[in-house]
Amino acid sequence: MELTERSLALFLAYAKDACNWSGTPPIGGNVGGSKEDRGNITQMKKARLIQTFHSDRCDWIEFLPAGRELAAQHGIIGLD
Repeated sequence: MELTERSLALFLAYAKDACNWSGTPPIGGNVGGSKEDRGNITQMKKARLIQTFHSDRCDWIEFLPAGRELAAQHGIIGLD
């Protein structure tokens, strides 16, 4: 599945921010969180780049193997 430009930009922003959150950034922490971003998050999930989970009253992003690979292609490493 190909990402839209906005989904890719948001994905990369979360990937870059992941180092601030032990590899699993919160949705709406330092990046994103708007209603408009929900569709982009869904597209990332459908592309099997990420999965989300709820903990401590917050939704978090976990990068799946394809997501870690895509991030690495853009120079972002250390998501595992």
